[in-house]
Amino acid sequence: MQNNQRTPCENPLWPCAMTGAVACLAGFDDLAVVVHGSSGCYFYPASLVGVPIHGTFLVENEIIFGTESRLEEVIRELDGRYSRIAVVNTCVPAIMGEDIGDLARDGQVIIVDSPGFLGDLEAGYRRALEQVAPEVDPDAAGVNIDGICRTDPFCRGNAIEARRLLNLAGATVATTFCLDRYDAAHRAAPFTVGTNPDLASGVGTWCGSLLGLDAVAGTFERLAAEVDGIDPRPITEEIAWADARITKACDKYLRRFDPPRVAICAGRSYAMFARELLKQYLGADIVCVATRNDPATPTADFSTIRGMIRKAEPDLVLGSSYERAISQSAAFVGLTPPLRGRVLLSSRAVAGIEGALWLMDEVLNACINRNRRPESESADLS
Repeated sequence: MQNNQRTPCENPLWPCAMTGAVACLAGFDDLAVVVHGSSGCYFYPASLVGVPIHGTFLVENEIIFGTESRLEEVIRELDGRYSRIAVVNTCVPAIMGEDIGDLARDGQVIIVDSPGFLGDLEAGYRRALEQVAPEVDPDAAGVNIDGICRTDPFCRGNAIEARRLLNLAGATVATTFCLDRYDAAHRAAPFTVGTNPDLASGVGTWCGSLLGLDAVAGTFERLAAEVDGIDPRPITEEIAWADARITKACDKYLRRFDPPRVAICAGRSYAMFARELLKQYLGADIVCVATRNDPATPTADFSTIRGMIRKAEPDLVLGSSYERAISQSAAFVGLTPPLRGRVLLSSRAVAGIEGALWLMDEVLNACINRNRRPESESADLS
């Protein structure tokens, strides 16, 4: 490969298509997910999705003589324990060209051919969702939520915040993609809002994103025009309240400190949301944006990101544990996996009104702590 770039399945910064498929399918709580591949292919997504998955754990002998019998064995073991079984094909079986499609029977076994070399997490997520084949019920009440992904540290928090906002406006929640029961995907409502446009499901009519206060306001205005019974006024009032709180806190910070120089490394939608929020309220100087999954300018190579951050010399870094290690003297806010060395038990949101408040909490506290740090300590960390 040119310029020593890694293939997606080798890149530690952004999960590959196989992991994206597993993350999508693992969101359906009555669906068994089987990773058809080696132990390494199993353990990486298993460490990220936070729920039990299964594997065939292929060894050399099976790779030489064929893997189908091993896969059949695992499916038999799971049969009857789940309503359905999803098999995610990985790189080695895909390269071998084995046809495992015959194992799909009566819709109870779903085959998702999503080896890592097909692309990034989003590509695998969408491929898996295509195999799930969601359906819209034109008579279904409520509004769908999408953009929920099991590898996202904000997965559960985003779902909770989206449901809270919909309920506040008088709407019910239909299907959550993907944090729901499998059957719910086949009776989705006609309208959808998203917590992460990078993972838009394409199911129903898109009514907008919940990333950022302005986006939330626009989304609920569109919902009110499309769906009977939705009242955007409680949302508008809460946005005004949150805006005032953020403005007051940031003005207080700026009376004491200069606007921070910021490097942001994340998926495109999260990165753009963070960039606009920090520019609007803190007048931040955004010196570096490295989007993992932007089709035009993807930045998922560690050496490239390291060069960008060191050249920018930021005061604040938003990203993963990798970026934190690059610039240990900077303030840090975790925005994308992996986030190692931290206990994350609560359901944090980055979407919605609470998501904007959470991010500004983290940013302001991180920057205040850095500015209070003794000069000798800062020098030691540099």
